[in-house]
Amino acid sequence: MIPAIAFGTSGLRGPAEGFTPARIKAYTEAFLLGVAGDGPQRLFVGSDLRQSSPEIVSQVISTAQGCGWTVAYAGAVPTPALASFAMAENAPAIMVTGSHIPETHNGLKFYRRDGELRKEDEAPMWAHAERLLEAAAVEAREGILSETDPAIARAYVARYLDTFGVDALAGLRVGVDQHSAVGRDLLVEILERLGANCFPYNRAETFVAVDTEALDVAQLELAREQIQTNELDAVVSTDGDGDRPLVLDETGTQINGDVLGALTARHLGIRTVVTPLSSTSAIEQSGWFDKVVRTRIGSPYVVAAMDDAAPAPVAGFEANGGFLLGSDIVLPGGRLTRLPTRDAVLPILAVLQASARDLRPLSSFVSELPPRVMKADRVREVSAEEADLFLEAMQNDAAAQEEFDARLVGPVGIDTMDGVRMTLTDGTIVHFRQSGNAPEMRCYVETGSIDETEKLLSDIIRSLKAYFADKG
Repeated sequence: MIPAIAFGTSGLRGPAEGFTPARIKAYTEAFLLGVAGDGPQRLFVGSDLRQSSPEIVSQVISTAQGCGWTVAYAGAVPTPALASFAMAENAPAIMVTGSHIPETHNGLKFYRRDGELRKEDEAPMWAHAERLLEAAAVEAREGILSETDPAIARAYVARYLDTFGVDALAGLRVGVDQHSAVGRDLLVEILERLGANCFPYNRAETFVAVDTEALDVAQLELAREQIQTNELDAVVSTDGDGDRPLVLDETGTQINGDVLGALTARHLGIRTVVTPLSSTSAIEQSGWFDKVVRTRIGSPYVVAAMDDAAPAPVAGFEANGGFLLGSDIVLPGGRLTRLPTRDAVLPILAVLQASARDLRPLSSFVSELPPRVMKADRVREVSAEEADLFLEAMQNDAAAQEEFDARLVGPVGIDTMDGVRMTLTDGTIVHFRQSGNAPEMRCYVETGSIDETEKLLSDIIRSLKAYFADKG
């Protein structure tokens, strides 16, 4: 049986073998004919470095050309590079990537002419594609892999070189964990051309899934070794498709994505911040912003909320650190145009520039936020049905709460905007939700200290594993 594919928090995802030629053709046609919008029939396509990506790309290109569209293939480039170039050209785009999920999976991210696919676009697309498949109206063509157009990658590099200013990062020593991140070489180039002394390491020849919200111990230890050996000011990286950043400070401590987002927004002079429920409450407590708008988890919800947010300038970010620029802003080198999709390079450059400008270590900026620490982890292979039953129990059943973990009994507040977010009597936050991208139960814990957060998160993950093992 062919595995299912489905829309998640950001795009169409599923096991790689689920992206059959017929399905790729059906969903590509549904996007181009129903969602892409009016304008020149030119499509931009890019991909990450997964083994399954080239074949999926070839089917997307073949389908688009069969529909009469001209296709520009960017090759392996970061998702924000593809999106920003396509938006500037008033053209739609399709990125073939599974982002941070396992190499055995893949996905399609769709971009309208004005930016990310919206949640309201997904149901009509799905219905259109499924009608084609059910009617056997899809006849897959032979895949085509076009010649790579280097202009997309070069424009992404220029976006930051032209706006951050000469020597913006002068004096900094920065390690770059390259692994299999699609923008690994572009990131090194940008950092070096802005004046940083770079130390690339850990380059992988095969795809490695890196979740910037749940780094493994070996990856952290390797980064800390690099910091000590090379006397680094920071270690930076991204996830597989370059839209989620990773930043470790000079002590080897990871700067959580939502903290990174808040620091970036302050550095850029943002007045209105849009961020999901999973971001730390220190954002409101800091008093740095005129307004903070909360959403469900997933960049499409952030993008939609940014449309009506005010006062400007407006930006959004997620707990994974992906930064969405909703307004044009002026930087020392020039005007940085809005890019309302997740980007990893902007937050990396913003905090490094602040460090270089003020001659201060990154850790000193983090300490300026109120002491709230949020961390996340997940339990894999949890079906949607199992997750729904668990979430219902955590929301409504005091006995189930106590049996799972007595500390969760009697919450002072429960928010069900996205999963079950419990606020406990001491201000601790425990948030459970099923991932929209993979069969995983995610847990987010926020307390007043790193030790408390890590201890509670570890306890809850252990309980989750036992809970779902018993149910299995």
